Formats: sequence, structure tokens, C-alpha cells
Amino acid sequence: MGIKRRSAVFWLICLLVLTGCPSKPPQTPQQSSERPLLERISAAELPDFQDDGSAESLRLAMEKSLSWYTKNSQEKPVSLGNISVPSKVFVESIKHFAALADSGPITADVLWKNFDIFRIVPPDNSGRMFVTGYYEPVVEGSLKPGAEFRWPIYPVPSDLLVIELGRFDSNKFHGERLVGRLEGKYFVPYYSRAEIDGKSVLEKPGAQSATPLAKPLAWLKDPVDCFFLHIQGSGVIRLSPDGLQMRVGYAGANGRPYYSIGKDLIERGAVSREEMSLQAIRNYLQLHPESQDEIMWKNESYVFFKWVSQGPVGSLDTVLTAGRSIATDPRFHPLGALAFMVSEKPVYDSSGKIGSWERFGRWVLNQDAGGAIKGPGRIDLFCGTGEAGERIAGPMKQQGELYYVIKKGLIREELH
Repeated sequence: MGIKRRSAVFWLICLLVLTGCPSKPPQTPQQSSERPLLERISAAELPDFQDDGSAESLRLAMEKSLSWYTKNSQEKPVSLGNISVPSKVFVESIKHFAALADSGPITADVLWKNFDIFRIVPPDNSGRMFVTGYYEPVVEGSLKPGAEFRWPIYPVPSDLLVIELGRFDSNKFHGERLVGRLEGKYFVPYYSRAEIDGKSVLEKPGAQSATPLAKPLAWLKDPVDCFFLHIQGSGVIRLSPDGLQMRVGYAGANGRPYYSIGKDLIERGAVSREEMSLQAIRNYLQLHPESQDEIMWKNESYVFFKWVSQGPVGSLDTVLTAGRSIATDPRFHPLGALAFMVSEKPVYDSSGKIGSWERFGRWVLNQDAGGAIKGPGRIDLFCGTGEAGERIAGPMKQQGELYYVIKKGLIREELH
């Protein structure tokens, strides 16, 4: 099929998909009639706003959000709960916060006088969020396959196509898209994890080319490391034989739904709900190599990578700041915005086990998204690189709160 004909078929498929989709309202969850999804809080509900992080890391994270905003239209609306707000509202709010921080401590009284404070209420009407953590893994790999290095990671395949449905009708399909490939005259879902890893379909020639659909960027030493790299979306590869470290970042995905293998292990009784963590999943998979494929292939979602000079890079195409960058669902949470998060973090005892959980509060910037981070009630905190980041991120599955601060006078009066 020639390029022009391929393009024509592709756009025809887009139109057929759109005309076949039922009309539906914008995606917002079922809400209680008693409380709105977006809620302005009173002075009595304010947290203490005590921050447990460094001023330097907060300043760095704010600068990264402001840098991203300058590259994009500040009139462009972003989501705040179930309303849309121009990006410039969050730009001015961050700048005002930074100026106040330069002049003295940011207390609850200072915030109350200078900002309107909002929280997004999850559909269960509790006002509480579900907080998890993620990190940048460091894994062993090679630029050449071998007896030790047999598990490939791939760039975006040449036949992968993306349909941005919002370009056709932004009201019906805001933020929605389809990922797939052409099979004859049909647009079909892209290959699953089982097809890519189990059948090596990407290393076979495509229908329109004699070359493979994708040549591996590198080969990893451990299949579980490879799987976790996909889950985290970026990482550092320590290359054999010289130990040179190179970074890979998220380049795309196959569009298949994310499936939690942690939930699967709980349901089969392999790991208890109380003990579930990234470390528990890793331990189970490594102790049961005969079950690895069956379990990991249940998660059909598959990530493609690219080499990056800095990282990890979030969905704003900016480098994440450990302990300050969060991932949320952009359908409900404003990209780049400043917020205050309250949750709990693990405290390890001398034996290396979690002895307790410590409540903490921290200013964070909304700088990432993720396939598993869906709905208004989810927060994923970036915890850092390597083992130190994994120790914090791995066991996190805590309740939390998230408060957005907006400079007074910038948001619609009817929300007050």
C-alpha cells in the first residue's frame, strides 16, 4: 500500500470509529449530590502546611513547572476537578507563592490571606486520596544480546498508529485516543505483552516493509527487571561490561489496558493485601520463575522507550524532582500546578523492615501522568532513583489529601 493510500485509509478509519462511537458526556465520575467534585475549604479545615522537604528541591520543581508553562499557551484551559481553568491561573499562583517564600515562612495564616484553597473530592465522598509511589529503577543490561542478556526493550514500532479523538470532537472525546495498527483495511488494537515478549512479533518484518517493526534498544539481564522498567516508565541501564550508565525514558505505549498483577497475586492468595508492595511482587516472581510469563502477560499494557540524556522525564517533558513531582489524572488535576499533599511514608527499623508509618506534609508539583493513575482520587509520588527510591515507593499505598492553592482573585467567583 502506498503512503497516500495508507494515509487515506487511516483517516477513513478514524471517521468510521468516530461515527460508530455513542455520544457521551465528558468523563467525570459519579458524584454525591451533597458535595461537588471540586470543593473550596474553610479556614477550620486547613492543614498545618508544614513541609518536610528542602527549600531547594521545592524551588527547583517550581522552576520546572514555570519553564513548561512558558513553552505552552497560558490561555489553554486545564482541568481542576470538574471545571476548566486557564493555565495562567496556576502560573501566577506559583510565582506569587515563590515570592512569598522568599520573604519568610509560608504559614497557614499567610496562605489563607493570599490564596483560595481547594481540594478535589474523590467519588467516594470521603475527601481522601489514594497515594502510591514510583521510582526510577537501575537495571543491568547490554547493547548486545547474549546468554545473560535476553530480554529486549524496544523503541516505538514503525507500524504503531495513534488516533487523537479529541481532534474530531473535543466535547465528546476530550483527551481520548486510540492506539493500534492497520491489519489490511482494518484498524485493530496493537500487539499485547504476550505477543511482543512471547512471540517476538516486533522483530519480524512488517506488512509494508522488509525490516523489523522495531530493533531493540538494549537487552536486560532479568525479565522481572524488564517488567518493572515498563511499570515505572523510565530507568537507568547499567551496561555490561564496563558499567556505563545510560537512561531510557518513556516514548509511547501499546494502548492496551493496564492490569495490576498485585491485585492478581492477592486474589490467588500468593501475597496478602497487608503485605502487598512492589518488593513483594518482585520477590514472588523471582521465587516462581515458572509462573512469571503467565502472571506478567496478564498486564497487556506495554511501554516503548527512547534514550534520554537526563531523567526521569515526566509527561510535561521536564525532569522530575524526587519527593516533589507527582503523577495524577490530567482529566481532573491541572498539569504543572502547585499543591500541598498530606500522607504517610514508611520508617524502616534496624533490621530493614518497616517499623512504622510517619505522617508527612509536602508541597508538590503536578508534573506527570501514568497508565495506572486514573480518576480524581489517585496520586503517585516520584520517590527517586535506585534502591533508595524503591524503599519509599514500593510499599506506599496510603490514604492522603491534596490541596491546590490559587492566588486570590484569579478564579471564578461562583466557586467561592
